[in-house]
Amino acid sequence: MGTTKVSAILGERTGDGVRVIGVGNAPAEGLKQGVVVDIDRAAGSVRKAVSDAERMAGVVMKVYNVGVAGEHIRSMNSRGVVGIPSHDHEITRDDVNRTLTAGRSFALPADREILHTLPQQYIVDDQGGIQEPCGMYGSRLEARVHVVTASKHALDNVAKTLDNSRLEIGELVLEPLASSHAVLTDDEREIGVMLVDIGGGTTDVMIYNEGGVLASGVIGIGGNNITADVAYGLRTAMKSAEEIKIEHGCALSAMVDDNERIEVPGIGFRETKQVGKQVLSAIIEPRVTELFSLINDQINKNDFKRALGAGVVLTGGSSMLFGARELAEQIFDLPVRVGTPIGVQGLSEVVNHPMYATGVGLLLHSDTSEEGRLQRTSSQVWWRQSVAQVRKAIASII
Repeated sequence: MGTTKVSAILGERTGDGVRVIGVGNAPAEGLKQGVVVDIDRAAGSVRKAVSDAERMAGVVMKVYNVGVAGEHIRSMNSRGVVGIPSHDHEITRDDVNRTLTAGRSFALPADREILHTLPQQYIVDDQGGIQEPCGMYGSRLEARVHVVTASKHALDNVAKTLDNSRLEIGELVLEPLASSHAVLTDDEREIGVMLVDIGGGTTDVMIYNEGGVLASGVIGIGGNNITADVAYGLRTAMKSAEEIKIEHGCALSAMVDDNERIEVPGIGFRETKQVGKQVLSAIIEPRVTELFSLINDQINKNDFKRALGAGVVLTGGSSMLFGARELAEQIFDLPVRVGTPIGVQGLSEVVNHPMYATGVGLLLHSDTSEEGRLQRTSSQVWWRQSVAQVRKAIASII
């Protein structure tokens, strides 16, 4: 559920993985910078996207994984420690779950909800860097975790939007986490990589190292900001500015021919005019530079850059802007590639575009670990409580 579009993707499990069988899109209404601002209009967009996907697939689904984004997302690193019972000192799945629960047991404001508890590594006694401690022997188990929290009210609005669409939430998933399932490789996660998912209203960032999430965050700048700059700079309508940005835009002026010119529709009854592509690029480049520089400043400040052995992966619809990869390489001083969804079959040619990274990732998201089941149970209980509260409130009004 993004700022510019709502996408629904249906798939089925096969012996070789996941096969995409239905895709639906609808213009995003009632959503701003990844957050629901008008429940009825947002529900209408969801119903339209779901209806189109179900019609293509020839099936009807009730339960959907839902992506969560927005500047209300917060994250922090934490740790949990438990002792192992002395009768055998063999670590069990229950011990792992107790450690993860301890890692997320800290005081939260009343308006915050834990969305994910993502293991970074386990430490058995003094041995660190362990990814799977079950079956090992030790007397002390520690988990280093990355905890993601969200505004409870924002999640309540997502829940009510889905309820108004007559759909149920399977899992609430942080959108860059979903995108990472679709576009990153295991080697990149292990060596160290930064995912930059540039959407319409926000840009999501997630950093992996040694297989775990090191950091994550959301920046309130996206493709719509670039479009607004073009509309203002060229004195044209937003719709025309978006078309010009996609067809002729370039994020790096050095890559543009000085002699190329484009037509710009006027606003109202004003005549169409011609401007040089260099003018357009001179409008776009500062905004994209601002975005990448904000991210670069943060990773330098927190000393994350040396953990990025595999460089940077750009994804999201706005990552396809011509010259964005080259500009990112200059600013980050790291290798950069544009990530498209991998690991799916069926309608792969339809979803083989960065704009579908989050949607495909939601389809691929199926954490079968105990931590995942623990997280799912928590989310499902919260969601049922939220829906029950909404229905109770409606009943009291009636």
